[in-house]
Amino acid sequence: MSIPKTMKAAILVEQHKPLVVDEVELPSSLDVGQVLVKVHYSGICGSQIGEIDGAKGEDKFLPHLLGHEASGSVVATGPGVKHVKEGDTVVMHWRKGLGIEGAPPQYRWRGQKLNAGWIATFNEYAIVAENRLTSIPTDSNLQVAALFGCAVTTGFGVIENNAKVRIGESVVVFGAGGVGLNIVQAAALVGAYPVIAVDVFDNRLALAKEMGATHCINAKTQDAQKAIEAIVGNQGLDVFIDNTGQPTIMELGYQITKAQGRVTLVGVPRKGNNIGIFSLPLHFGKVLSGSHGGESVPHEDIPRYQNLFNAGRIKLNELLTEVLPLDDINTAIDHMRSGQASGRCLIRMD
Repeated sequence: MSIPKTMKAAILVEQHKPLVVDEVELPSSLDVGQVLVKVHYSGICGSQIGEIDGAKGEDKFLPHLLGHEASGSVVATGPGVKHVKEGDTVVMHWRKGLGIEGAPPQYRWRGQKLNAGWIATFNEYAIVAENRLTSIPTDSNLQVAALFGCAVTTGFGVIENNAKVRIGESVVVFGAGGVGLNIVQAAALVGAYPVIAVDVFDNRLALAKEMGATHCINAKTQDAQKAIEAIVGNQGLDVFIDNTGQPTIMELGYQITKAQGRVTLVGVPRKGNNIGIFSLPLHFGKVLSGSHGGESVPHEDIPRYQNLFNAGRIKLNELLTEVLPLDDINTAIDHMRSGQASGRCLIRMD
């Protein structure tokens, strides 16, 4: 199949404004390491909301495309590509996997250059670097497959690779969105106890309970610190994982973990929102670290997690709160902001 001349895409034109859904021109050929993918379902991650809101400051690449987790089918491959082939069903992910890191594609919109990185998924088609794709069985659930691009691999990777949770350790997961719910699920899977989910929306806490949380705390109606301390008792808290990016919550986690406890920061604070800590405990065993996508290795981790899903060992269909067409992407984003969406919102391209 030849490359389509145009496709529909959601474009970030201006920060703090809704995305613009419009027709975009594709380049006429594929470069080395590039793959043309027909996108089926794309997830919406908190990272994209951060980009829209300017969490990291001024965006110097506007206008540009967004999205970093999706399922799709390979339509064509460029020179040098060997790890995926035409007809493959793939997970699209932002962490690097096997293959070439081809150059970002040269899209155009309304006569001007439209920026995109090595992956963008809020679009009907995508020209993606080979190393942002992992092949999966053709009979895979395409909605669930989209979650393997970020939500699942990040959530499970935080427990496996960052926090390194051991059987019987106590874990607090502060922020029970798409990634947080998978952190809860992974903590339960490795035998953590208690697994405490904290959020400000009861619907998300109810889903966290379904994912394996042993205790749920609504930080809007309860004193989260007192509630956590009452649950873990004198033994103290082993692991605190923050998904909110709020400095006060990061500081809370550092304060309430035990002397040799671990604090893992998944959420990204807005630029200039710094934290203040007394660093002495770091010299005596306390650990404060960040997470970069759970340090996941897509081509190794996705097959492992998919086997767990196929065996009924993990829940992923339950995380799919809403599936909307691309034209309604701003509605989906609003539902995530407001907490109306308890799990992951998917955008349907077909």
